[in-house]
Amino acid sequence: MLDTLRNWRVRRIVDRRPIAEPLWQDALRRCAPARRLGASDQAALRVLVTLFLEEKSLEPVQGLELDDADRVLLAAHACIPILNLGLDWYDGWRSVIVYPDAFIPRRTRTDAAGVVHQTRSVMAGEAWGRGPVILSWADVLDAGRKPGRNVVIHEMAHKLDMLNGEANGFPPLHRRMDRRAWTQIFSEAWNRLRDDHRDGLPLPIDPYGLESEAEFFAVVSEQFFEAPASLREHLPQVYRQLELFYRQHPY
Repeated sequence: MLDTLRNWRVRRIVDRRPIAEPLWQDALRRCAPARRLGASDQAALRVLVTLFLEEKSLEPVQGLELDDADRVLLAAHACIPILNLGLDWYDGWRSVIVYPDAFIPRRTRTDAAGVVHQTRSVMAGEAWGRGPVILSWADVLDAGRKPGRNVVIHEMAHKLDMLNGEANGFPPLHRRMDRRAWTQIFSEAWNRLRDDHRDGLPLPIDPYGLESEAEFFAVVSEQFFEAPASLREHLPQVYRQLELFYRQHPY
């Protein structure tokens, strides 16, 4: 009964708020992971994008304006990771706040001596556990221009990671996935790349992924969708685990 009601609701939303064909074609042109999908997967993504735009609030700030094409593009990037998972994986939060460019949030930190410090770091994106996703529009538009980079997928990967607690590079795995294999494969790859980076060797991923296990998961998720051939070549076991988790085969 629930599935019947859900399907009726989905059909009603899609029928009431269809994405115009020119807008959809523009999104495919500008979103490489979506463009590479087969026709049936593109159709499924189009439905997800419609539902995402219905359920989430895209909130430009600081004078930024997003037109319909911009909103469809952002939603297409956001829905790529959940194409075969479903929009339920994005439950529990509503807002996507979009700055015109990189933003500088203020942070308060108290050190071991009890001294309070104010920190200001330039950021392209941020994801809060039960709160919003925050994005730099300039970086959204930059997706794919640098190999493996996609700030929307990066932050959505953090959202998936936080479904079972703090972001730690260990999202809720599917029933038949091996938790020990995931932990071993990701830990060994992360530690090996940290050693390579310390030794001055070139890395197959953005070095930002070495900041923590959570950032490693987000960075390799970006590369899984944006540059899958490279990830499969350099980190084949990590690639395979992401295939199992996202239930997609982008390469």
